[in-house]
Amino acid sequence: MAELRLLLVDDEQLVRAGLRLLLDGSEGIRIVGEANDGLSAVEAYARVRPDLVLMDVRMPRMNGIQATAQILSEDPAARILILTTFDADAEVLGALQSGAQGYLLKDTPPVELVAALHDVAHGRMMLSPSVTRQLVGAATSGRSEGRRQAALDRLALLTPREREVAEAVGKGLTNAEITQALYLSLATVKTHVRRIMEKLPAENRVQVAICVHEAGPPAADG
Repeated sequence: MAELRLLLVDDEQLVRAGLRLLLDGSEGIRIVGEANDGLSAVEAYARVRPDLVLMDVRMPRMNGIQATAQILSEDPAARILILTTFDADAEVLGALQSGAQGYLLKDTPPVELVAALHDVAHGRMMLSPSVTRQLVGAATSGRSEGRRQAALDRLALLTPREREVAEAVGKGLTNAEITQALYLSLATVKTHVRRIMEKLPAENRVQVAICVHEAGPPAADG
């Protein structure tokens, strides 16, 4: 696994110290810089050119959403993962609209955070379950019958087991939580998720969840 060069951005020194202790050298991650506000983050990014930025939202001088937009305006290939204690609708949407590839909450388990960093570095979007639910709610408000039927037609392409996994993704469950809910191995869940994305098609888990919610609840047996 190639080493990831990471820039840490958080206005709280204790948080940065904890993340540094957790992440530096973990699973091929090397911290190459730190910043304590958005303006410093933009300057540090230009100086060290990391593979990935782990960005807080609420900071002085320039917040994380503004810093994300600024970095991406200067380097569209930048990879930025938001890590924050807040899951407010406006901040989630603002971060993703600014171009961030992920939005996780600080209660994310360490092993999932490390995995998310690698996923985002390789171009995949990562969102906390609560964030997924917010985006799905915003995207499916005012659902029409035509949109519902289109979603049902897409889900009809899935096998029964894939539909179960898709429903779990729609609830905001992580792969690890799906393994427990459906009594599957992690490798099997990952395979199902990949096939679901190919069949629908969907670029990320949020789009899978939106499709599930557009279709509405599954019909009752009998």
